[in-house]
Amino acid sequence: MNARSQVDSVTGKKPLVVAFLSDWQYLERSFQRLICAWGRWIADWEDKVAISRHVWEQAEAVQRLRDRSCEFLGSHQNVDAPVSAELERFVNLVLLAPSAEDAFNGTYQLLLDAMVRAYVNYVEHAHPVHDAPTIALVQDLVRIKEQQRLWLRERRRRRPHVTDSSYAAQFRVTLAGLGELSNPVPVRDEALPAGVRTGFRLLSKARHPAGSEPRCDWTPFMYGDFAYDLEARRLFWCYGYMREMNLAEDQLRWIYDAWQMPWEFIRDLSRHLWDESRHGDSGRSRLLDFGIDLPDVGYSYYDQSMPPNFEGPDSNGERCEPLSPEQLYEQVFSIGMVAETGHFTVKKEAYDDFKAAGDLESAEMVLFDIIDETSHVQYAHKWLPLLAERCGRAPQEFRARGAIERDRIAEDAAKRQAEAHALPRDPSSAGFKHYQSLLARMRNHQPLKVDPNLTRSPLPM
Repeated sequence: MNARSQVDSVTGKKPLVVAFLSDWQYLERSFQRLICAWGRWIADWEDKVAISRHVWEQAEAVQRLRDRSCEFLGSHQNVDAPVSAELERFVNLVLLAPSAEDAFNGTYQLLLDAMVRAYVNYVEHAHPVHDAPTIALVQDLVRIKEQQRLWLRERRRRRPHVTDSSYAAQFRVTLAGLGELSNPVPVRDEALPAGVRTGFRLLSKARHPAGSEPRCDWTPFMYGDFAYDLEARRLFWCYGYMREMNLAEDQLRWIYDAWQMPWEFIRDLSRHLWDESRHGDSGRSRLLDFGIDLPDVGYSYYDQSMPPNFEGPDSNGERCEPLSPEQLYEQVFSIGMVAETGHFTVKKEAYDDFKAAGDLESAEMVLFDIIDETSHVQYAHKWLPLLAERCGRAPQEFRARGAIERDRIAEDAAKRQAEAHALPRDPSSAGFKHYQSLLARMRNHQPLKVDPNLTRSPLPM
């Protein structure tokens, strides 16, 4: 096909691709927001892992488009150039789906296909030499979208769903009105991020897989033994890492509600979310090595203040209001300055002990987490001053407050663990019996070279 001319009498020194890059960036970022908006409806573990990776892939896609935009005249002014509110209305149509499964089809099928066709159309008409960097970038985006499309195909094999016909028809009409995205959309009114001007609200509590409800109260025995028993610590870290998927589920909400924060914050948070989902999958993967899965240990929630939302007849669709600046600050503070900072000592002890005891796979699991968590704490130090400013706090108050909170929580945790250690070990107790069976299964798979005199730090929270 003939190459489309990138300049005309009105473009000046900015070729047409700069406007394309702005529209594409908005669509890719909207794609991420759609995942975050509906992702908490996902119950299947493998799908939680997949969409968490997609959140990070979308952040990388947006960043690459921004980087390419900076290479043209106008530099950083290009990356946040306004786009048409018509695009906002277009992605809001996808967002406001009749159901969660329609939203997944709308995002990963209708919108994805429209974006891929627009990318392919651009490549077919761009000059293969002059604009080769954009072509290479767009080809990479298409490859990412193909892998995301394959995820939906695999989900539909497990969970068939036909897209609501009215929803799909309205999408097609709107897409046609935008010229199939074959040209940049003229900016008359400026777009806000997807969903901001709608009444859409996220699910209050993420769905957890059916059958992963805790079968009995076995964890107090593990907590009580933590400082004294390496086998208990190994079970704890596998189970504890698995539960970190809870944080990835929460961070879907952080990203969606933090739309007024700088893009770099969203990118850092997207990586944090993907890391936490990998920690969750790492813990579950190690449990599977021992023949243990979610029904055996239960996938319980961090937040016990609301009713659970396990998939099944008792699941609910209760929605939550957007996080306030104060709430977002507290979330980032409690994770970065308390939970993640506070666990470095016990994690380093676990790495040393597992390595010395001959369980190198568990040692590796902990080591990679320490590496990730070091970055996460740096994120907290980087962004808490700005988050504090947004909610009227002193920019550096998080530093002293973090130390105070860690000490307070550690003192309470030590008391709880002492009480748990004193619990009677009754063989007829369902919780104690189950705890012992989990330890035995792990021991039978891979015994540890245990030092019976080794005592370690208690859990910090």
